[in-house]
Amino acid sequence: MSVTTDVAIIGAGPYGLSIAAYLAKHGIDHRIVGKPMHTWRTHMPKGMFLKSAGLSATMFDPEGQFSLKRYCEANGIPYRDEGLPISLELFTEYGMAFQKFFAPDIEESNVVSVSRCPEGFSLVLENGLSFVSRNVVVAVGIDYFRHLPSPLAALPRRLYSHSAEHFALDKFKGQKVIVIGSGSSAIDMAVLLHEQNAMVQLVARRPELSFGTEEGDSRTFIDRALAPMSGLGPGWMNLLCADAPWLFRYLPDSLRLRTVKNFLGPSGGWFIKKRLEPVPVSLGHHLKEAYVSGDKPHLRFVTREGEEHVMYADHVIAATGYKPDINRIHFLDKDLIREIDLVSNTPRLNPCFESSVNGLFFAGPATANTFGPVMRFAIGAGFAARQINKQLLRKLQTANVGKPASSSMPRKQFQS
Repeated sequence: MSVTTDVAIIGAGPYGLSIAAYLAKHGIDHRIVGKPMHTWRTHMPKGMFLKSAGLSATMFDPEGQFSLKRYCEANGIPYRDEGLPISLELFTEYGMAFQKFFAPDIEESNVVSVSRCPEGFSLVLENGLSFVSRNVVVAVGIDYFRHLPSPLAALPRRLYSHSAEHFALDKFKGQKVIVIGSGSSAIDMAVLLHEQNAMVQLVARRPELSFGTEEGDSRTFIDRALAPMSGLGPGWMNLLCADAPWLFRYLPDSLRLRTVKNFLGPSGGWFIKKRLEPVPVSLGHHLKEAYVSGDKPHLRFVTREGEEHVMYADHVIAATGYKPDINRIHFLDKDLIREIDLVSNTPRLNPCFESSVNGLFFAGPATANTFGPVMRFAIGAGFAARQINKQLLRKLQTANVGKPASSSMPRKQFQS
């Protein structure tokens, strides 16, 4: 099979689309495969708001002409860098407009396999097409890495689900639902279920729920001096992680892993705290067992004091987050995975996001163990796109491949 492209981008979320925008600007021959904004359009509950501030909920092009801020200005949509929550619908709409502008020839299929071949990498798609690429950028999102508490495996699959399995929640109207978790996914899910007239109970292992610091005009000059705003929210540590992911990479493995695990722990958006008030919440409860009785899922929890509580429902939703693991990226050939140098089941990367396998790049949440917690958020796509583009330009110019190209983005085309 002959080489058909220099770069294949797998994934069409904020990372994949931002990388495509950079490659297009610099005339690098590429193909992008994936369903645009798929996780955002189908695996997050309708009606939610992003925990990220407006300045963080954006994508990146080399000239900075298609930011969320400029998109909102062009379309008469209210926007503020901070203090005005961004709805899922707005972010999805913006992402689709970004895709149409920068990746109009996207191949909306799933990748079935990626394996080594003499020319680079062989890719097979779900639609039956196959091609060879000299380089591959794996820019898949969090949906590959869903985490479910192990006790739930004792239940029939129809009685429990991960929060990522639900977009429309009206099907739970009148049902009793237990939501497990303490982060924004769990809190949002519990609130939205309650507002859909489900009988919901939020249960969390943590002793208390955390909510982000309120942003916007309520923050004084002193507040801003003590905790400057960043792409990860207010605070000097947040600012360092958001603006210097290149520095994070030089920390020892143990410190990086510990920071990624503990930094920016589970929390809800500051704006949803009041909406949670009518929802029953049980804190400090650790799930020990799940079983079926009377065709209902029953969960046995143990408190920190050793007390046991059994709760039952019609359905259990685990909003228990994601754990990146390269072995769960099912389309990567097992022999290829064995070649990749790993750090805690994720690829160890050079400063330009290239793995130990020449020509194989990663972007998105799977890179957090190398570049820090900023890679779990859309705001990290800018740094990733710049670094990957730089490395690919260097590689292809050495091979005398790729011709620079200019691009112009008329303001009128921002309109949806």
